[in-house]
Amino acid sequence: MIKTEDYFNRQIQLWGEETQSLLQNKKIAIIGSGGLGCSLALALGTSGIGQVDMVDFDTVGLHNIHRQVAFTLKDEGRLKAEVVVEMIEAKNPFVKAIAHTMSFDEFKLLNNEYDLILDATDNLPTREAIDRYAKSIKTPWIYASVEEFNGQVCFFENASFQVFNISDHKPGGIAAPIVMHIASLQANLALRYLAGLSVTKDKLYYLYFNNDGELITQKFNMPSN
Repeated sequence: MIKTEDYFNRQIQLWGEETQSLLQNKKIAIIGSGGLGCSLALALGTSGIGQVDMVDFDTVGLHNIHRQVAFTLKDEGRLKAEVVVEMIEAKNPFVKAIAHTMSFDEFKLLNNEYDLILDATDNLPTREAIDRYAKSIKTPWIYASVEEFNGQVCFFENASFQVFNISDHKPGGIAAPIVMHIASLQANLALRYLAGLSVTKDKLYYLYFNNDGELITQKFNMPSN
């Protein structure tokens, strides 16, 4: 029988058994099971969080597999959320993972409660809807987007998402490493918050590689409503 102190040994060394036990009572929703969602599921689904809900109605396409790290060639045509949930449960015996194979509009009607919501979508209108939903249930959420060689992340609590120009912008080309990089930052913020550690909120982190290949990080305070 696998013991939690053995499975989470290195994390317990980091912050102790009490904090690790605290995570078991946390419940999160990841909206989207594509590039960001797969990486978030890998990072957070094995961290000791008690319940991870994956929300996505889409199926795995061949063009997804090279950058969406949960999927293999045999998963083509399958529902993304279901594949990701299988992966989480295969890696972590202590997690409850649920696939919600529906649109975000349908998901909102379930009236579930969460400690944190993570955006892993690919369009601004859905993120605006996540912001409205999160504020209506008084739950913080973490925004992330990625395109080409840049990405941005923000832990939203009180700030307004309306500062973004909400349009149906279609993202450009992308490779796997930048997706994983941005998801890693997003996951670190999430895990620190859920573990009760300090997190800077309502500040946008914008990361990009300049023409010389240097990684630049900029920070912007987000305005409140």
